[in-house]
Amino acid sequence: MSEAASIPILTPKDFATDQEVRWCPGCGDYSILAQVQKIMPGLGIARENIVIISGIGCSSRFPYYMNTYGMHSIHGRATAVASGLKAARPDLSVWIVTGDGDGLSIGGNHTIHLLRRNFDVNIMLFNNQIYGLTKGQYSPTSEEQKVTKSTPYGSIDHPFNPLALALGADATFVARTMDRDPKHLQESLVRSHQHKGSSFLEIYQNCNIFNDAAFEPFTEKATKPDNTLFLEQGKPLIFGAQRNKGIKLDGFKPVIVDLGDGAGADDLWIHDERDSNKAQLLVRMFDDPRIDGHLPRPFGVFYETDRPCYEEMMELQLQEVIQSKGAGNLDKLLRGHETWTIS
Repeated sequence: MSEAASIPILTPKDFATDQEVRWCPGCGDYSILAQVQKIMPGLGIARENIVIISGIGCSSRFPYYMNTYGMHSIHGRATAVASGLKAARPDLSVWIVTGDGDGLSIGGNHTIHLLRRNFDVNIMLFNNQIYGLTKGQYSPTSEEQKVTKSTPYGSIDHPFNPLALALGADATFVARTMDRDPKHLQESLVRSHQHKGSSFLEIYQNCNIFNDAAFEPFTEKATKPDNTLFLEQGKPLIFGAQRNKGIKLDGFKPVIVDLGDGAGADDLWIHDERDSNKAQLLVRMFDDPRIDGHLPRPFGVFYETDRPCYEEMMELQLQEVIQSKGAGNLDKLLRGHETWTIS
């Protein structure tokens, strides 16, 4: 009998726990939790083989609310803990829940090295551009001149672009979605799971207490069509309420064109998830100083490529060494050559 055939039929309720969900009413985390619980039954993985690991922050309460194995670890170290677990148990489906502060500030170094090593894990980075748990200080993704409790005269820090950071670390899967588009969020989570290697999924998440409406242009019905660009593999970059706007490349510079006004779909930029050069342009579209005017914010899979996973290469190396030198002796290794006996 196959593993999939032996797994009982599950529902989203099977992934919910008896713990009281303790986020502020209206927090975007509720939507993300609901979508994760909805997609889990369709993955064909037994609950005991799924692990949710988090760091510190509002989002990091996630493991309490998922009826799987999990760990609420320490600040910024979820990626390090997950790396160790995946190395020891490569058969497990490991999901990392982190935030823009937890994963990009104190945990930034761990994040980039996990992506570089390409462990087969899924990173969900909840980006609300603020520190929510500690009550509203600016974070590594807060915009310049952001007035907060820790920057009363406006932040002078230049913010991180999380997806540009991930590409710079040679991530093999880079994507963006949002809490207020459940269908797209579900699709993005499934794509993250399907990728073999480290998947980095940035999720725009509204903190309605300390940074409300930070992503309003991309989530509200009246403004969303003209401010969002949903990427589809092999499809032209088209957006707008009437689907009458497109993006083409003028050299390496994205420009907006009106469809029907001398331009057609054949003239537009065709999205290719395997093109790393164009992925670099896409993640920078909203903060590229060369670009004049307003461009929509892209959502979807920016880049995906194949590269060996760290845990697989480690296991292969271990087997090769054992075959050539034999099984090791841990006691002998620990004793080394500098021990003595006292009689």
